Amino acid sequence: MKSWRPDKAIPDKIMDDAKCIAVIPSMVKVALVFGGNHGKGVATCRTSSGWSGPAPITITGGSWGLQLGGQAVDLVMVVMNDQGMQHLLSSKFKLGADASAAAGPVGRDAAADTDWKMKAEVLTYSRARGVFAGIDLNGSAITQDKDETKVLYGKTWPFASILSGKVPKPAGSGTFMEAVRKYSHQAKEQGM
Repeated sequence: MKSWRPDKAIPDKIMDDAKCIAVIPSMVKVALVFGGNHGKGVATCRTSSGWSGPAPITITGGSWGLQLGGQAVDLVMVVMNDQGMQHLLSSKFKLGADASAAAGPVGRDAAADTDWKMKAEVLTYSRARGVFAGIDLNGSAITQDKDETKVLYGKTWPFASILSGKVPKPAGSGTFMEAVRKYSHQAKEQGM
C-alpha cells in the first residue's frame, strides 16, 4: 500500500473550505496538434446537513497548438466559493468563461501564503501515479450527465435539487460520501 504523501496532496485547508467537490476518475486527455479531454464523474456540495448526494457530471474540452500524446488522469475539482457553487448548480458551465478556474496549489501548507481563495472559483487538480498536481482546464465544459443520473437515482432529478440536498442519497453511494467526509475534515482531525 502506498503511503500518503502530504507534500504532494491537495492542501487540507482547501479541502476543509470546499463548497463542492467533483471527482472524475480516469479523465482521458489526447493530443495530436488538436487536443481534447473527456471524462465522467460525480460532484457533491455542502448542505446544512452535511454533503449532498452525488450528482453525475461530464467534462469535455479541447485545445490547439503543438502537442502530441495521450494519458488518463484522475481529476478533482474543488469549488471554493458561493459564486462557483452557483455555476455548478446551473448544470452547465464552462471553466474560464463562466467560472474562474486555476490550477490548485499542492502540499499540506501550500495554501497558507497564497491568494488562491480570492481569485478562483474552482481549483483543479490532476493525479497521475499517486501524486497530485495543478491542471489547467480553461475552456472545458461541465454538464450534468442526465443518463447516469437516471441510472443512479432511477429518474432524472434536476442537478440543483441533487446538489442542494433535496434528493435522498442513492444506495451504493456510501463509499464516495465517506471519502468526501474524510478528506474534507482531515485538517481538523490532525489539529491543523
